[in-house]
Amino acid sequence: MMKERDFYDFFALCKSRAIMQALEEDRYDGDVTTLATIEPGQTGHGVVRAKAPGVVAGIAVAEQVFRGIDPEVNVRQVVSDGAKLAEGDLVLEAEGKIASLLVAERTVLNFLQRMSGIATRTRLFVEKISHTDAVILDTRKTAPGLRYFDKEAVKMGGGQNHRFGLFDLILIKDNHIDAAGGVGQAIKRAKNYLSVKGTAMKIEVEVRSVAELQEAMGAEPDIILLDNFSLDELFSAVTFARKQAPSIHLEASGNVGLHNVANIAETGVDYISVGELTHSVMALDLSMTIRFS
Repeated sequence: MMKERDFYDFFALCKSRAIMQALEEDRYDGDVTTLATIEPGQTGHGVVRAKAPGVVAGIAVAEQVFRGIDPEVNVRQVVSDGAKLAEGDLVLEAEGKIASLLVAERTVLNFLQRMSGIATRTRLFVEKISHTDAVILDTRKTAPGLRYFDKEAVKMGGGQNHRFGLFDLILIKDNHIDAAGGVGQAIKRAKNYLSVKGTAMKIEVEVRSVAELQEAMGAEPDIILLDNFSLDELFSAVTFARKQAPSIHLEASGNVGLHNVANIAETGVDYISVGELTHSVMALDLSMTIRFS
């Protein structure tokens, strides 16, 4: 199982690979327009501004993109990740060769706009439940190859990350349950697996009914996921679980939106997972303009 340092190295590798792939797919063997129209040594000053209000995310990623094109580009961060932006606000500045700025421009904006869109949406959900103790979580419903960035953006918007992948949490879902022969049996097998491996890891189990909830509590997982429960069912499930197994954390998921997330949080669940944070992203409108020296 991965140790903390391994996680750090793995995430750093995911990040650098994705950035380089994004640059390579855009420029391939060269930006022919820039090569045809710009003098190689010509320098300039680029600025990125918000064209709509929102929450900024991905500034450090943008800087890494510029550095991936040209280590001599000087990037100045104007605001911090997680900051609220008004229309027209300056986000960052970059100085260097115009050719380098132009090659980096679209990739910089692609990362910034997607991440800022996720952070902006996450902040709306977080603010909706700020009067409760519930926490907004993301899911694995991310763009392939961009999971690191999607999940970082959720944190910058004030949410928290659920598991990163299949390797850092045992999450027993409906298909696992059915194949294992029931909720209790699946949890028992998971605990035995961890014991044999000699490692510690949290176990979460999804339940679809009160009967499965009761069975799950008897097997004592760390977290129980209440999937697609109605509000009335959530209230009843939380009340029952708090009395019978107060140490088990409760998560709600399924059909969560801005229209009902506050009501879900008010049932007393600890976590609410929201797939739309990353699977239905609306990019924040940002632009980059370049002034020539």
